[in-house]
Amino acid sequence: MKYIGVDYGKARIGVAKSDALGFLATPLGTIHEKNFRIQLDKMCEIIENEKPDKIIFGLPKNMDGSEGESAELIREFSEKLTQRTGVPHELVDERLSTVSAHKILNDVNMSGSKKRRDVVDTVSAVIILQSYLDRN
Repeated sequence: MKYIGVDYGKARIGVAKSDALGFLATPLGTIHEKNFRIQLDKMCEIIENEKPDKIIFGLPKNMDGSEGESAELIREFSEKLTQRTGVPHELVDERLSTVSAHKILNDVNMSGSKKRRDVVDTVSAVIILQSYLDRN
């Protein structure tokens, strides 16, 4: 099975994909867009090009397990994307994925706030997807 991993944000969406066998997550890039409709359009293009069997969304939870406003947005976005593409989705706990992404970027000496901002969401998407692949 082939998967797309998504780290959704109001201004940036990190996207990753798996190999055809569903073993390895690799980066696809970051969508820099704040308009919800345009975000959906761009994700639909990716889905059309990559033809995944499932879309894996990181669901941000607070450390106590509760969900906030961001989780509501992701639920809405993921539902609309599934309605438009017909590709099922799954929401997975993404706690600390951004922290892990920053640690990885520190480990490879990626500095500069703009450069980091451009890749941190994509790295987070890879972490979210790879964690899902490893569990399944």
